Amino acid sequence: MADNPFLDRRFHIRWSRLDPQHIESAISEALDRAQVAIDRIAATPLGEVTYENTFLALEHATEEINEAWGKVTHLQSVADSPAVRAAHNAMLPRVTSFFARIPLNLELWRRLGAFANSSNGRALQGVARRFVDETQADFRQAGADLPEAQRQRLEALQAELAELTQKYSENVLDATNAWQLVVTDESRLKGLPEHARTTAREKAAAKGETGWLFTLHQPSQEPLMTYAEDESLRREVWSAAVGVGAESPYDNTALITRILRLRAEKAALLGKPHFADLVLERRMAKSGARAEAFLADLQQRAATAFQRECRELEEFRAQQTRQPVRPLAPWELAFWAERLRQARYAFDEEALRPYFPMNRVIPGLFELARRVFGLEITVRPSIAGVAADDTVEVWHPEVKFYDVHDRTGRHVGSFYADWHPRESKRGGAWMNYLITGGPTAAGQRAPHLGLICGNLTPPTADRPALLTHREVETIFHEFGHLLHHLLGEVEIKSLNGVNVAWDFVELPSQLMENWCWEREGLDLFARHDQTGAPIPDDLFAKMTAARNFRSACATMRQLSLARMDLALHMRTADFVAAADIEPLARAAIAECLVPTEPPAPTVVKRFTHVFADPVGYAAGYYSYKWAEVLDADAFTRFQREGLFNAGTGAAFIEHVLSRGNSADPAELFRRFMGREPDLNALLRRSGLAPAA
Repeated sequence: MADNPFLDRRFHIRWSRLDPQHIESAISEALDRAQVAIDRIAATPLGEVTYENTFLALEHATEEINEAWGKVTHLQSVADSPAVRAAHNAMLPRVTSFFARIPLNLELWRRLGAFANSSNGRALQGVARRFVDETQADFRQAGADLPEAQRQRLEALQAELAELTQKYSENVLDATNAWQLVVTDESRLKGLPEHARTTAREKAAAKGETGWLFTLHQPSQEPLMTYAEDESLRREVWSAAVGVGAESPYDNTALITRILRLRAEKAALLGKPHFADLVLERRMAKSGARAEAFLADLQQRAATAFQRECRELEEFRAQQTRQPVRPLAPWELAFWAERLRQARYAFDEEALRPYFPMNRVIPGLFELARRVFGLEITVRPSIAGVAADDTVEVWHPEVKFYDVHDRTGRHVGSFYADWHPRESKRGGAWMNYLITGGPTAAGQRAPHLGLICGNLTPPTADRPALLTHREVETIFHEFGHLLHHLLGEVEIKSLNGVNVAWDFVELPSQLMENWCWEREGLDLFARHDQTGAPIPDDLFAKMTAARNFRSACATMRQLSLARMDLALHMRTADFVAAADIEPLARAAIAECLVPTEPPAPTVVKRFTHVFADPVGYAAGYYSYKWAEVLDADAFTRFQREGLFNAGTGAAFIEHVLSRGNSADPAELFRRFMGREPDLNALLRRSGLAPAA
């Protein structure tokens, strides 16, 4: 066991010992050891290179630093503090520079090439062949073949991108946490659901305030924007939300321009016309132009329905208020859309909330995993503090820890789950991994360790967390990512689990959401928190009838984000030349936006998917829609063969979940479905094409 807790590689992480004062020494030590290992590979005589002392040695060289740095970045995501942030940011340049230098190490590149071009290298098959090919492609895409001066510039550029994107992320988090609103006049809360009022009152009391406290976290903001009848209240919250990342001292404008410049320069150094072509070269889309064409095709198919939905909402509001038909204000959209849905389907989504208590949703999800994928998931006792060796530690009292076993009783992995918002926790929902296990050289299998996090509706003093249907989908979504990690059977860790093309990675996650719309799936967990009754038939009928309510608008929103992302990274020169990027960003996606008065700002200054990571979803946000095509089509096999068909589940494990990046993703999909993907499956599911 290592003395430094961040270097302790035991499976059960001792979170209580992960003090930020240990970060610098731990990461420095791990970096030094990794560099020694890489130098050893680079010094191997060219005539003595083997698979084991080149490619495999490189794989093993970075395992310790990957795990240690993963703990640091995770703490920064779920338990941010000035000390954690300072320690993280102090080491970020060194870590970034270390990883940027690996593919730019000329002597290392020569050894890899010497083996790959040898008779033994050319004879490799299967996973080893894929690993060699993918590693070489990684190196070339990172600049291994560049002249020395350009390699040095690329290394510096990567380091700066890491710092800029980290600052962008911090600005969004800090701006979100900096705003709160205390309402003292209860009449302003007319229309707000009782659970939202209760939560707001408890938040106010916890901060010593009298009244109801609201924040920009989704569980607080969304009910207010959807149900509060006080338009001035909605406008105040909307104004604060669109100001995140756009106002001093958390203004991301200059950061965006610099990030885009550096990404464009990186693409140019690597011989690509723009960043999108660099990023997508080895993804399923292959190029920015093909991704844009895919989005344009979907947009064209949704355009007529989108225009009709926009007009219908304007006419509905005019009829209800006895005013002329006009574009709605941005803070009116969610409110009047909900009113229209209730009028059309007699369906209020809040009526579903009592049927989605988290303490039933989670066990229901696990039962689904048992039936379909043969998994037994059990919670382990845990403590948010110092624990004995046989007790699991977690980083916060709300966090739970689970073990996962397969049909044979084999421990395939474990995971942490952290579902509710805190000021020290970044927004959104995500899955990540802390330890990659899988097959070992000794012929055994080590378990994987992962995590899933969210910012979902919290419990109140007298009731459990009652979720929206969308929040239930979020849990299933992140669990799909988790399965991709935990069920990986690839002996090369860097090819395991979610380390796949980004336009393929959303297939398992989005596939899982489908069960949230099926009666058989819902009956596993959708039970009233007080009576235990299932969702009544009439409510279920209304829910499914309303499923595609304004689906064209939802489609266009996703297309707007994806098209803006591609525009930023394919026509960067136009954007960086502008004094403010916002007007150009809006113009690039105008056809996809619901017309409002005043026009709503885009999310460009708080678009963490695209700007909170050196790459992340940059030039890749289209992946959500691309993978939706795959998941809608893949689910038709479950619908055809049985929603809980264990054979179908086993086939999905065999061809997708267990395979990681050990084969081309298009080939993995074909193996599961027996054919190419069918776009019409998504259009039919979205109500944008006739049922088959």
